[in-house]
Amino acid sequence: MTTYAVTAASGQLGRLVVEELLQRGVAPGDLVAVVRTPAKVADLAERGVQVRHGDYSQPDTLGPALAGVDRLLLISGDTPGQRLAQHTAVVEAAKAAGVQRIAYTGLLRADTSGSPLAPDHVATEAVLAASGIPVTLLRNGWYLENRTASLGQYLAAGEVVGAAHDGRISAAARADYAAAAAVALLADDSEDHVHELGGASFTLAELAATITEVTGTPVTYRDLSTEEFAQHLRGAGLDEGTAAFVAALDASTAAGDLETSSDDLARLVGRAPTTLAEAVRAAAAASAS
Repeated sequence: MTTYAVTAASGQLGRLVVEELLQRGVAPGDLVAVVRTPAKVADLAERGVQVRHGDYSQPDTLGPALAGVDRLLLISGDTPGQRLAQHTAVVEAAKAAGVQRIAYTGLLRADTSGSPLAPDHVATEAVLAASGIPVTLLRNGWYLENRTASLGQYLAAGEVVGAAHDGRISAAARADYAAAAAVALLADDSEDHVHELGGASFTLAELAATITEVTGTPVTYRDLSTEEFAQHLRGAGLDEGTAAFVAALDASTAAGDLETSSDDLARLVGRAPTTLAEAVRAAAAASAS
């Protein structure tokens, strides 16, 4: 039997991938949930999933966590600047454990992107290539939840503020990316693959218009320069470094780094990804309840 492992399995994406694999027929005993805090996924252990302690920042935990694993989903760490060392430790442990395939959740068009997030992902892709292990690169676009999480703020302010100009964002729901990761992990092949993943694209002006249409509350988009946006963020309480980072993300969006014409996501999951309107509607319903 094939043994599958998902790192960061207690996180928002990782937990969804575990559920997808179970729904797609993977036996709980053939699935390893690698987590920093096993108590957070005690319910998975009760269902028969192998829960193992594994911390990206503690390399000595990774070998035991990946023992006997055939296929691994490496979910990117969430701390820019630390990712490369963390990911390298996982890849080295996977190689030592005899893992036969690694799928990695990276960044849309990482190799050409000007996003401040890109360097860690490009470097990780190089580490994966050098490992000799067959690799599937899941270059994830933006999560719709990155925007809908701020729905209450947008509605209260009556505006979305940014510096993305008319840059388009090929976003999809976290569940869509989880389904794609599960499909990629279950695929029986020994080839390397690169999937550029994203849904139907929209601008921030279209985001505001969609919020208005779905909720009935007027919301507009106020477009600023990168410098003005950073100043706005500082005024909202962000520290200098974080404000500059967030503003740089919008500058990257303006440059087109978050848009793709690829249909890889729809093809992998066998359906159209979640739309912006569907995501806004779900977020509005959740906040109302």
